[in-house]
Amino acid sequence: MSTIIKAILKINPNAEVSVSGDDINSIVWENGTTPISKADIQAQLPIVEFDMSMEELRTKRNSLLAQTDYLALSDQTMSAEMTTYRQALRDITNGLTTVEDVEAVVFPEKPEV
Repeated sequence: MSTIIKAILKINPNAEVSVSGDDINSIVWENGTTPISKADIQAQLPIVEFDMSMEELRTKRNSLLAQTDYLALSDQTMSAEMTTYRQALRDITNGLTTVEDVEAVVFPEKPEV
């Protein structure tokens, strides 16, 4: 889904719209959807870009956590290093407010099992 459509849906979740590529000048409002000004849509773009960056970060973080989930089972004893690693992964999104913050994230190194 294009960032333009995501921005429109942040403003009006029920909007029916099509866009050619990611060109704001190609918006077609469908089925009686009230048009939204280009300025309002453009104001949402940084928010949409941040949301998309956070979604990618969380996907990677969740994958890394899933790789060590077996160590958190009740019949396993997790090392302090692994506990710290997993907590660092869970905390990795704290305090991020911009796309630049997200892009600057450095994932912790996984300790030996």
